[in-house]
Amino acid sequence: MKLREIYARPGPVFSFEFFPPKTEKGEENLFQEVGVLKALRPSFCSMTYGAGGSTRDKTVELADRIHRECALEVMCHLTVVGQSKDEVRAVLTNLIKRGIENIIALGGDPPQGVVDWKPHPDGFHHSIELVREAMAFRRFSIAVAGFPEVHPRAESREFDLRYLKAKVDAGADVVITQLFFDNEDYYCYVDDLRKLGVSVPIVPGIMPVLSVPQVRRFTALCASKIPPRLERLLSRLEDDDKAAAEVGIDYATEQCEGLLRFGVPGIHFYCLNKSRSVKAIFANLGL
Repeated sequence: MKLREIYARPGPVFSFEFFPPKTEKGEENLFQEVGVLKALRPSFCSMTYGAGGSTRDKTVELADRIHRECALEVMCHLTVVGQSKDEVRAVLTNLIKRGIENIIALGGDPPQGVVDWKPHPDGFHHSIELVREAMAFRRFSIAVAGFPEVHPRAESREFDLRYLKAKVDAGADVVITQLFFDNEDYYCYVDDLRKLGVSVPIVPGIMPVLSVPQVRRFTALCASKIPPRLERLLSRLEDDDKAAAEVGIDYATEQCEGLLRFGVPGIHFYCLNKSRSVKAIFANLGL
């Protein structure tokens, strides 16, 4: 089922995001966690690309396995970074052969440690080009990323908002946001996009805190902030991952409660290949 059809159904859509593990044991653990989360009846799951497109083949393989073996709808990540146009087209063709019809078109991150990164000489430069390329296949439903706290490489908030609208105008069916910890950032973002005429679903992305070092690393990477109240809660738990995860469950539950009252079209959970926190949040929400 295509994303546009999934989000056209009544009620909020819940979806989970995973990343490709680096080892066979990691893959085994991943599918155990997917099995646990399948019981929560997600509308779809997504599989990420590694930095620099480093996991391209593994991403497609794992998305296919989740689709076939777990009988779940999937959305495959596709990025600009580290690929020629022909390689992108080959991935899209491969996805069609595997019956995968949902992608999220992303700019992507340069390889880790690369400072002076330059696009592939025969590649696409911006995510909007991926949207247009996928649209040309006439087989995909396309998501794009949104940034409630502004993309870290954007010229300005206004530029970022208008670029998001351009991606939707190019054919994107849904916007899935980067993680955030202050719902007001999301509410303002939705309001600003609606004023620009963006009418597609704008889905909040929620990442439950698993540890203090983890949340500091992720927020630094995507230029998101840790609000003062959450910072106060976490500052006492730098070396206590278990307690930090409990705080993360409570905080994400509170976020989700507010978002659902607001009337969001769904919630996309960044699971980090772990089921425990998301399962607890669903229980807290009565889902």
